[in-house]
Amino acid sequence: MITEQQQEQAALGALGLLSPKDEEQLAAELRKNPELREFYRGLHQTMDKVALAVPRRTPPPGLKAKVLQKIQVHQASSSASAQSTSIPPGLHFVGGDESSGWKQLPIRGAWIKLLSFEPQRGYAVLLGKLEPGVRYPAHANSGPEDFYILTGDLHVGERALGPGDFHHADAGSLHGENYSVAGCTLLAVLTTDDPLVAFAMS
Repeated sequence: MITEQQQEQAALGALGLLSPKDEEQLAAELRKNPELREFYRGLHQTMDKVALAVPRRTPPPGLKAKVLQKIQVHQASSSASAQSTSIPPGLHFVGGDESSGWKQLPIRGAWIKLLSFEPQRGYAVLLGKLEPGVRYPAHANSGPEDFYILTGDLHVGERALGPGDFHHADAGSLHGENYSVAGCTLLAVLTTDDPLVAFAMS
C-alpha cells in the first residue's frame, strides 16, 4: 500500500525537488516497497515521454569550437592553479565528494559529469548517475561505449549489472530500455563526438 505522503514524496522526487535528506529517505522506501517503486517508475516514464516529445534542436554553428576553447581555457587555468598548490604539471584531481559539474539529462533523474576530455586521442571519461526507478529509453549507440558500474544496479535489457561489472557496446549497436531499481553510479568512456559528451560540455 502507498500512502498519500509517499505519493507526494515520489512525485517531488521525480521532479528533482527533494532535499538530499528526503532523497535518501525516498531511496530507502523505494528499496523496500515494490508498489511504491512501480508508482515511481510510472512517474518517470511519463516524464520521459514528455521530455522526448520536445522537438530536438540543432546546435548553432560554431558551438563545438566555443566549447573546446572554453575547455582549453579551463585546463590552462587548472594547470596554473595546480602549479600554485605544488601539484605537478599535467595532473588533475576530482574529489569523490565534489558535487559540482553534474548536468541533468533531458530524462529526469539521469545525470552526467565530465571528468576528462582527450580530443587528440578521441575519447572522454564521464560519470553517469541514475536515480532510483529511472528508465533510460531505447536508443542506438552513435559510437562505442564502455561502462563500469561503481555503485547500485543497472539493468541493460535482461542483464542486471552491479558494482564491479563492466559493459561494452559497439558503435551502431542497439540498447533496449536501461533502468535502475535502487539507483546507480557508473564510469563511462565515450568517443569525443558522442552526443552525451557534447551535452556534458555545453
